[in-house]
Amino acid sequence: MGLLLKSGINIDLIISALISFITIIFLMIVINGILPIKKYFPNYTLQLGGLIGNTSFLGIPIAIAILPTNTINFTIGFDLGTTFFAWLFGPFLLQRANDKSSLLNFKRISTSISNSPATKGIIGVLIIYLLNLEEVLDNILWVPAKFVIFLAIVVVGTRLGSITKNKNKLFDLEKGSKSSILLKLFIFPAIILFQCKLMSLSQIETTALVLQAATPSAISTILMAEAYKVNQDIAAKILFATTIISILTIPLIATLFLK
Repeated sequence: MGLLLKSGINIDLIISALISFITIIFLMIVINGILPIKKYFPNYTLQLGGLIGNTSFLGIPIAIAILPTNTINFTIGFDLGTTFFAWLFGPFLLQRANDKSSLLNFKRISTSISNSPATKGIIGVLIIYLLNLEEVLDNILWVPAKFVIFLAIVVVGTRLGSITKNKNKLFDLEKGSKSSILLKLFIFPAIILFQCKLMSLSQIETTALVLQAATPSAISTILMAEAYKVNQDIAAKILFATTIISILTIPLIATLFLK
């Protein structure tokens, strides 16, 4: 709610949010529907790690630093699209990994969606707009939002710290983890680039979206893995590896697109 109220809602934000949201759904369907591909991503932690990026804590600050201010809604929209997918479907998918229930359990899907913080945030923002209270509440809601971000960083730091204690296994990645890293840093940005070209977006708009797609794996993947006790170490290793590698890949992408 705080992020939506801060940025405002316009057509650029909606377009970029739909691009990221629909693309992730499409790729999840492809991965789980084609057996040869599914073998490279055998669990939902690997899939979420390869598709959900760290746009909030890394992508948005980078975009603000190097891109014109008129692209900010493209950047924030992409972040919202990935965030909505992560918190709408991530908890359901990881709970399913625990109990092996049917994917087409519509009651559980609807319950997961209705209980999602993303859904509640959207409904809350719509109510605030209807009551014309956005100017009053945007700064107020930003205070608890920053507090939640701080707690999230603490959780991630704790998990990464436990991994770095065993330096010999720090980059001892399973086959699925390597596939997830490749998807996150290279394949997913390439697919977003292809879509931007099909939609005839401008060079600077394309740059904004591709940079967000190329961000390392998101903090939310660890938070959900911790919450549901599913592949926590795998999620942390993917986050760590993609973050380190992105130190090279993100500047390279920015250099190529901003010539």
